Amino acid sequence: MEYTTLGDTGMEVSRICLGCMSFGSSDWREWVLDEDESMPIIERAIDLGINFFDTANMYSKGESERILGKALEGRRDEMVVATKGYFQMDENDPNSGGLSRKAIEQELDNSRERLGMDTIDLYQIHRWDPDTPIETTMRALDDAVRREKVRYLGASSMWAHQLAEALYTSERIGLDRFVTMQNHYNLAYREEEREMLPLCEKEGMGVIPWSPLARGFLTRPYEAFEDTTRGKTDDYAHEHPYAEGGGEEINERVQELAAEKGVTMAQIALSWLFHKDAVDAPIVGTTSIEHLEEAVEALDIDLSSGDMAYLEEPYEPVRVSGHQ
Repeated sequence: MEYTTLGDTGMEVSRICLGCMSFGSSDWREWVLDEDESMPIIERAIDLGINFFDTANMYSKGESERILGKALEGRRDEMVVATKGYFQMDENDPNSGGLSRKAIEQELDNSRERLGMDTIDLYQIHRWDPDTPIETTMRALDDAVRREKVRYLGASSMWAHQLAEALYTSERIGLDRFVTMQNHYNLAYREEEREMLPLCEKEGMGVIPWSPLARGFLTRPYEAFEDTTRGKTDDYAHEHPYAEGGGEEINERVQELAAEKGVTMAQIALSWLFHKDAVDAPIVGTTSIEHLEEAVEALDIDLSSGDMAYLEEPYEPVRVSGHQ
C-alpha cells in the first residue's frame, strides 16, 4: 500500500479509500451486501494496508455505519473514518435531513453511536443545502470540532462557487473550514477539472473522488454493463452522462490499453486517477475481495504521458452531474 497526506491536514491515508456504500442491507438496494458478506471485504482491506474508510448515514439507512464500526472495533484509532450527513433519514421527520444546526447535531450523534466512535475523523456534508445559510452550517460544524466530536470537516459534490463561499465564510468569522472535497470525478466524467480541482489545489484541500470507476461503466466493455446486476438495477448509473461526450470511445480505449498491459479495465481507470496530482485517494467501492485486490494492484501500473493523453483525447464536455 502507498500512503499520502490528505490535503494540508498532515494526516496520512492510504492511496485507496474503501467506499462502504456497498455494505449494509440488500433491502436498501439490490446490489448491496449484508453484514456477513461485508465483513470479510473490510478485513481484507485492512490486511492490504487500507486505513481510510468512507461511509454515510444514508447508506442502508445507517446500517453501513454500524457494520463498519463493528468491523473496526478495537482498532479504530489506527484507521481514518469518514462519514457524511445531509440526506433525510426519516421520511416522517423533515429535520432528519439538511444542514441546519438541529439536523447536523442530531445526525452526527447518531452516526457516532452507530460507528462506536467518540470522535469521527472526517465529517462531510453530503451535498449543499440551499435552504440553510452556509454560515449556520459552518458554525454548527465548527462547534462539532470544538466539542471533539469531529476532527476534520469535508464537503462533497457542489459548484466551485459554493465551495469558495463556504471557505470564505469560515475565514471571515474564524471557523474551522472544509479540508477535503469528495467529488464526482473519473475518466468518463471530467467536468471537475474546469474549476473545482484547481480551487482545491489552490486551497490545499484533499481530493477523494467518488465513483472512480463510473459506477462500473469503466470496468467492462460498454455493451456488457447492462448484463450486470448493477447495470440492470442501479438507476443512478444511468443518470450520469458516462456514455455521452465520447464515453463509448473512452471505454474502448480503456479496453485496448488494459489488453495491451495485461490488466483489467478497472485497473487502468484507477491508475489514471492515481496519476492525477490533484487526487489524494479515490473512493473505491467493491462487492468482492478479488476486485479489492485488483484495485490495490493498480497502484503498481505505470501509465506514460502518451497513455494518459490517449485515454483522455476522446472526452468532450458533458452536462454537470452528481450535485444532487
